[in-house]
Amino acid sequence: MTDSVKPRARAADKRRRLATEAARILHEQGVERTTLADIARAADVPVGNVYYYFKTKDELVLAALSEHSAHLDELTNRLDQLPDPRDRLKTLIEAWIDQREVAARYGCPTGTLAVELDKRADGTLDAEAGTVVRRLLEWSGDQFRALGLSDPDDHALTLISAYQGMSLLANALRDPDIMARQGARLLHWLDSLEAPDQTT
Repeated sequence: MTDSVKPRARAADKRRRLATEAARILHEQGVERTTLADIARAADVPVGNVYYYFKTKDELVLAALSEHSAHLDELTNRLDQLPDPRDRLKTLIEAWIDQREVAARYGCPTGTLAVELDKRADGTLDAEAGTVVRRLLEWSGDQFRALGLSDPDDHALTLISAYQGMSLLANALRDPDIMARQGARLLHWLDSLEAPDQTT
């Protein structure tokens, strides 16, 4: 029994390493410039073995998107431990600011991938990337709703649009300070939002 478990555990580990490295390299290089050999090398898996786990590059792109989704779940689960929804949103913004060097070099991991996939002729994977962005919008909307603000989904759209915009500009101008400055503006904006007075 132990002998059969070990190969399965090793296979699961290789698959996970390939997915993790696919997420990182696709973010850094883009889909078109990334080869299966690049990902195999980074994951320390023989390139011939990649096809055992992922038949096509698109399957690896899907695995990378799953990694982004898992990262989002991990982040929002941590944020949900904070009792105040405003603090959750502020900590999210602070996490974006902390990633400013990465954003300046490569942009937002999910956003840049969504834009690149949208330009492909087949148009199948871009919807998957959009799903990850939509989940962040929904989570953010829930926080604004918990604060009792009117139009919580519009506030969420403002927040995530600002993040995508500052990531894009930081990347285009190779200036991480854009993330810091715009992040500070978002924190100030969050502090200024007040729920409607229910007493009138």
